[in-house]
Amino acid sequence: MQKALAAALVFVTIQVSAQEKKEAKPIEIFSSTKTINARTTELVGKGKLDFNVSHNFGDVGGSNGGIKRFFGLDNASDIRIAFTMGLGNNLDLNIARAKGAGPQQQLYETGIKYRIMQQRENDPSHPLSIALYGNMVIAASPQSAFPNQDNSYDGLGERMSNVLQLILAKKMGKVSLQLNPTFVTRGYAISYDQKNFFALGGAVKLPLGGRVNLLLDYFHPFRSETSKNAFKTNDNIKFRDPLGVGFEILTSGHIFRLNFTNATELLENRFIPRTITSWGKGQFRWGFTISRKFRLWTAK
Repeated sequence: MQKALAAALVFVTIQVSAQEKKEAKPIEIFSSTKTINARTTELVGKGKLDFNVSHNFGDVGGSNGGIKRFFGLDNASDIRIAFTMGLGNNLDLNIARAKGAGPQQQLYETGIKYRIMQQRENDPSHPLSIALYGNMVIAASPQSAFPNQDNSYDGLGERMSNVLQLILAKKMGKVSLQLNPTFVTRGYAISYDQKNFFALGGAVKLPLGGRVNLLLDYFHPFRSETSKNAFKTNDNIKFRDPLGVGFEILTSGHIFRLNFTNATELLENRFIPRTITSWGKGQFRWGFTISRKFRLWTAK
């Protein structure tokens, strides 16, 4: 009798434990796969397709902004159109085309994001979300006729660049926090630039009430002093850290973001090594992002 009672107790304990584990709900830390410039740990979802359009105008102020260019509205700085497909519960594939705001234009991007862990409610074994993202970008614009320019590439290998990013995110109360250690490698760089970059990025989401959120993200590229001094001497260029601020509006079918950023371009492959505009001088751009999801097939 005692053995039977003990066995029943063990069975009930296992069932309760399994039920509690099963009921540990996954936490949505961010509302989309990107903030302004930073990727997030969020995925589209198995069997879904996300259509995403990002558009940046010109500088609001500074020498290239102001009323003479209607605070950037006269200039379409960069545009990115992307499709992201959920191949699995933890795997996304994205294909995108970006205009490019610098000498390298007609940019084609393919990327994969894999989520290793997802934060769950009241589950100490899943305290945060972790994802890996990698991409390959090819610049299809014509080669420069002049040497030592940003688009003086020769051959397919020099037109290519890659990003590898580890994404760590956690929601604490209503606040979402994230870190984005990022490595960028390029097939070509001008003689006094560097081909490889490490950057540390991060993002924050703060709810403002209703279905509106405040987003902030930031990247610090670790550029060598030799490269900084060479650009200052040869081109009178000082590099800046990309900082983005945005307002996210959630609707029943769309996600709309109004973005403000000094990032020169839309892809990490470009804005991490090339941002030279300053918030302090009014050299930030405003733009928008619209995201819409579609169901392609029913996930089982």
